[in-house]
Amino acid sequence: MEKTLKQVDSDCLKIVLFGPESTGKTTLAIKLAEHFKTKWVPEYMRGYLQDKWDNKKEHCTREDLLPIARGQIALENKIAETANQYLFCDTNLDELTVYSKYYYEGYCPELILDAASLSTYPLFLLTYIDTTWEKDDLRDRPNDRNLLFTIFESYLKDNELPYVILKGTLEERLQIAVNAVNHLCK
Repeated sequence: MEKTLKQVDSDCLKIVLFGPESTGKTTLAIKLAEHFKTKWVPEYMRGYLQDKWDNKKEHCTREDLLPIARGQIALENKIAETANQYLFCDTNLDELTVYSKYYYEGYCPELILDAASLSTYPLFLLTYIDTTWEKDDLRDRPNDRNLLFTIFESYLKDNELPYVILKGTLEERLQIAVNAVNHLCK
């Protein structure tokens, strides 16, 4: 496996916010990091693609997938160095895999697939689509949310990854997530 895509071992438990666009992943990652007094990992892809849009008015292409994957795992590895017991990841290589296959007719670079299969997360927090979809420069699938949620959940099931679905208000989602994280240490 390519070294720049390798998840570095750390002492913290890495928990992923996972799901379709505009379902509150970033907000929840921030709130969970605050609650557990630790760090969270921003979504590298968002900044990368926003910069590409702002400078060139171009959308994501297949050629962007590996640089995005490298940037995401580098960010995760760096922030993990200073996290306490938990690290909340606002996406990961599994999410990039799902989106890649969705947007590019089943295509995802083998390097990303291999790296995702070797990365370890004890919990995925799957965000449901009962939030208001918010338009921005990058979000483009408001009518595909049901389909995307099904694809995300199927990915978790097919790969036998541990997950909890977060539904309801922000407060309800946060409480479900906190309970699930606390359950990891029991």
